[in-house]
Amino acid sequence: MIPHRWYAALALSVCCAVVSSTHAQQRGLHIGYVYPAGGQQGASFEAVIGGQFLTGVSLVDVSGGGVQAAIVELIQPMPGKVLNELRIQVDELLARRAVVRGDYRALEAFRSFKTAKTAKTEPGDPDKELGELKKKYAGATWTAADEAKLVELRKKISGAVRRPANPAIGELAIVRVTVAADAPPGQRELRLASPFALSNPLVFHVGSHPEFSAKPSKSLTEQKSSVAKTAMAPKDRRPAPEMTVTLPAVINGQILPGKVDRYRFTATRGQRLVAAACARELIPYIADAVPGWFQAVLAVYDAQGKELAYDDDFRFHPDPVLHFQIPADGQYVVEIKDAIYRGREDFVYRITIGELPFVTGVFPLGGPADGQTAVELQGWNLPKTRLTLDNHGKTPGVYALVDRSRDWIFNRVPFAVDTLPECLEAEPDERSSQAQQVASPIIVNGRIGRPDDGDVFCFEGRAGEEIVAEVMARRLNSPLDSILKLTDAAGKQLAGNDDYEDKGSGLATHHADSWLRAALPADGRYYLHLADMQHRGGSEYAYRLRISPPRPDFELRVVPSSVSVRAGNRVALTVYALRKDGFAGEIDLSLQDSPTGFSLDVHQVPAKQDEVQIMLRVPFTASRQPVSLKLEGRATIQGRDVAHPVVPAEDMMQAFAYRHLVPSQELKVSISGRDVNRRPTRNRAKKPT
Repeated sequence: MIPHRWYAALALSVCCAVVSSTHAQQRGLHIGYVYPAGGQQGASFEAVIGGQFLTGVSLVDVSGGGVQAAIVELIQPMPGKVLNELRIQVDELLARRAVVRGDYRALEAFRSFKTAKTAKTEPGDPDKELGELKKKYAGATWTAADEAKLVELRKKISGAVRRPANPAIGELAIVRVTVAADAPPGQRELRLASPFALSNPLVFHVGSHPEFSAKPSKSLTEQKSSVAKTAMAPKDRRPAPEMTVTLPAVINGQILPGKVDRYRFTATRGQRLVAAACARELIPYIADAVPGWFQAVLAVYDAQGKELAYDDDFRFHPDPVLHFQIPADGQYVVEIKDAIYRGREDFVYRITIGELPFVTGVFPLGGPADGQTAVELQGWNLPKTRLTLDNHGKTPGVYALVDRSRDWIFNRVPFAVDTLPECLEAEPDERSSQAQQVASPIIVNGRIGRPDDGDVFCFEGRAGEEIVAEVMARRLNSPLDSILKLTDAAGKQLAGNDDYEDKGSGLATHHADSWLRAALPADGRYYLHLADMQHRGGSEYAYRLRISPPRPDFELRVVPSSVSVRAGNRVALTVYALRKDGFAGEIDLSLQDSPTGFSLDVHQVPAKQDEVQIMLRVPFTASRQPVSLKLEGRATIQGRDVAHPVVPAEDMMQAFAYRHLVPSQELKVSISGRDVNRRPTRNRAKKPT
């Protein structure tokens, strides 16, 4: 659903469109979208990348291997002053040609661009102007070279890209992409590079299904000029011409202002189809759009126009997913649009549609490290409903659930791994009198099984003992919006929490998981009450509840994930420490397995500090390709040596105001030719809000 405040805030976008541009200028070379945002194994195709400051771009870097891309053409907007000068040159040539040929009828109808601009404020005498032109070009000549020059100038004007409404996507790079037949399927990162700059990453998918890309509605010249259109103004809402696709398929498209895209397919009675949109997943946040992402809406219609399925999101995910059964043999149409009819070239989407597996939920949401977990799967078109996961060798964290027993691929599903003891929730446990007895430390895997349900757990505690209770649900794709409270044996509430902000969850705009910490006042029995804040429930409302003493720990992010620096120089990065359960100690930073010549000038996040600027020194030799680096943070916590990777991230802005640290796959460094006089490049990110 679209909150009403988004409609009010939409007006603000007209006044603040420069925000994205300003942010891009601070970063230098910037890319805002790639279309199509992926391709099938074994395919070769052209893609368009929209961005800013693309001058000199010569390299396309795609992570993961198996994908090659090369620059075909760079298209940049022409400054208004240059365009006006070209128009004036054309007018002068036309006037001279008319005088030389004695074509006074054309000359009488002639009005120069320069004169037209001042006609309203400085009315002139047409007869006088005509006489001045005849006098000016009396005795002039007109040659084949002059005619060729006139044709060339007109061609430059007609093909020029006008100044765009959004400079952040106003320049285009046309690239030729080749995906190897054996390229591993999945999500990659795409960057552009010039000899002196490296862009931010964009999501790029490698798929295994046939792909269809919507044909441009304009010629290339008109498409170049289309970047000048206003980004958010609703216009013609008539559906675009329909493209026919065959299932299974991945459909690529772009939503322009006010447009609705429709695709026709043939299906047979009884087929259970899944249509999953990928929009916000491609571009998590659009700085100068409200809401701060492309809010895609999916619908499916039969041949008579009857709606069979509709969705504007999948649970709490903005990208919609449909599951529907075909009632009869025939043709059907899948439709996509923006919820409030916005649009722009960076409103890019991919729709995967077919009789394909889609996992909607798992239980439990995690399991013990160095052990096996039997997992129940919920979803559509699943060839199996149970998996046994082997977590041996995994450190605590969240992993993508993968079935390695057979060759079937489903959507990405998170699965948590931890070292604490685990148990399952045991019903009934809705009231304190029925509370399930547990012993700290422990992780309870449970469900809020029905609306207005709640689970209660009791444990023994001692005076002065600190207890932490943390829910992991929304961060593991559960729709649960948890609320947690701690009471004593008499029912007195000692602590409570609804939403706890986890800054490590860069894609979250509603932090719906709960966390509380409390010192127990006396020896005795205590109760933890867990429920859904919105009084909802069901088999998919799963959770992992950690009950334990504080477990001080940390995560690290480094911003930005793409940096450019001259050989032999230094570049500034910002490292954020995301501290957990009260950890306040210092964290040592180091490079891991880096090529020779890389070093850090700052090696530590100071105690009680959440961020630090570090200086990365690079070798004295330029690199032909961007170099991938890995950083690690280490700290001593309660006598233990704890090490975690420093995760690359992008500092992204949402809807003019909110900043998020969105994780990237790689930290890439581009090293250009040496400049001993160049000062260190600074890439300091603003603190996320």
